[in-house]
Amino acid sequence: TCTDAHLHTHTHTHSLTSGAFSEVVLAQEKLTSRMFAVKCIPKKALKGKESSIENEIAVLRKIKHENIVALEDIYESPDHLYLIMQLVSGGELFDRIVEKGFYTEKDASTLIRQVLDAVNYLHKMGIVHRDLKPENLLYFNPQDESKIMISDFGLSKMEGSGDVMSTACGTPGYVAPEVLAQKPYSKAVDCWSIGVIAYILLCGYPPFYDENDSKLFEQILKADYEFDAPYWDDISDSAKDFISRLMEKDPAKRFTCEQALRHPWIAGDTALCKNIHESVSRQIRKNFAKSKWRQAFNATAVVRHMRRLQLGSSMGSSIDASNPPTRPSQTQKSCLAEAIPEKLHLPDYTE
Repeated sequence: TCTDAHLHTHTHTHSLTSGAFSEVVLAQEKLTSRMFAVKCIPKKALKGKESSIENEIAVLRKIKHENIVALEDIYESPDHLYLIMQLVSGGELFDRIVEKGFYTEKDASTLIRQVLDAVNYLHKMGIVHRDLKPENLLYFNPQDESKIMISDFGLSKMEGSGDVMSTACGTPGYVAPEVLAQKPYSKAVDCWSIGVIAYILLCGYPPFYDENDSKLFEQILKADYEFDAPYWDDISDSAKDFISRLMEKDPAKRFTCEQALRHPWIAGDTALCKNIHESVSRQIRKNFAKSKWRQAFNATAVVRHMRRLQLGSSMGSSIDASNPPTRPSQTQKSCLAEAIPEKLHLPDYTE
C-alpha cells in the first residue's frame, strides 16, 4: 500500500480505454506536468491471486527497458489497484503501417528486433509475457522514427514462482500449440507469438484462420501454416526461414529470443528494401478491422475448445467465459475520485 502523501500529485484529464477488468485514464503529474496512463484494476478481478500479485508488481517495477512501457508507481484503495504507467502516444502498430506510404521487410525486421530485444530482457529476468500481439505493441510517439513499446503485462508470469505454467491464456490467434494443448510451457510461448506477429507484418493476414473454432485450433496445434502465393512472392527466403524458426511446433526446437536476434534477417542484411506497403496495408485493412478481428478470435472460443477436449478447467482470466466483458459502471468510474480525492481531478463522466 502507499501513504496518503503519495496520492496528491496528479490531475486526471479523461478516460483512455475501458476493458473487461480495468479502465485506463490519463493523468498529469502536477509538479512536472508529465503525462501518465493510470490503469484502474478492481480487486475483485484479482480474487484468488492476492498472494502473488504483490510479488509480480514488485518485479514489474524493476523492469527498465527502452522498448517496454514502464510501471512508474502503484497505489491502492480498499477496492482497487492503480498502476501508474508510462504514457505512449504513437498509436497501435497496424494503424501506423497502414498510414505509411512506404514499408519494407527491413522496416518489419527493425520492429521485430526491438520486440525480440525487449522480450529477451524479460526472459532473462524470468518473466514470460504470455500475451504478445499487435494490439500490445504501441509506438512511443507520433514521429516517423519512433521506437516500438511492449505494453500490457496483465497476463505476465514469473517462471519459478511456484505454479506450473499450464493455464490457458493469451489471444487465440497468437497462442503457441502447447498452450492450446494445455501442456506445461515456458518462455518459448513468447517466441511463437513473435513469429506470428512477424508473419502478419510481412503479409497483412494471420497464419491461422477459420470461421470454425475447432478447425482453427487444429491448425494451430499442428502448426499448419503456409507462405501463400502471391502474397509471399516478394518476401525473402531469409524472412520465411526466420518465421519458421519461431513458429516451430516443438518448443524444444523453437528459436529462443537470443537465437532469433542472431538470425541474418535480424542481425544481417538479408531483409529486403522493396516497398510492400500496398499489399500489406490492403490485407491489414481487410483482416484486422478491430471489430472483425475481435469477433473472429473471440477468446471465449478457447474455453469452449478446452472443455470439449476435456483438457481441464484451469483458465487464465483473459479467456474466462464466466467473466464476460462489461462496461464499467458509474460507481467504478468514480472510484478513483473516492480513493485519491486530491491526486486526480476527474471530469464529469455524465458528459
